[in-house]
Amino acid sequence: MNFWKHFHHPRAAMVLLRVTLAVLMLFHGWFKITNGISGIEAMVVKAGLPAFLAYGVFIGEVIAPLLLLVGLYVVPAALIVAINMVVALVLVHGNHFLQLSKSGGWALELQAFFLVTALVVAMGDSKHK
Repeated sequence: MNFWKHFHHPRAAMVLLRVTLAVLMLFHGWFKITNGISGIEAMVVKAGLPAFLAYGVFIGEVIAPLLLLVGLYVVPAALIVAINMVVALVLVHGNHFLQLSKSGGWALELQAFFLVTALVVAMGDSKHK
């Protein structure tokens, strides 16, 4: 009997990854809901963009994760999260690309993990073949 065969569940793995991404992004979205987005607005304006674009964070950190959580429009929702992460990397973390954290890891490992996870969820959705 092969013990490892009990762990081969690609569909369950994708659901677990999708739900985890959704829940972790929702924490960020909830923070924006409860504390506001004035800091994001300032960064958007500083980048020369219209301030209203800052409200897109609610799409990327609340609406898209809720869609991922319930399994609706998974590919577009995951791509929205990925775009949200690219914008965050550029606007917020642009100076951290070559930095290491205090524990020795890449300073952007969390952001990179969110971005790559969103891309994997979008690419791995079995409903769209």
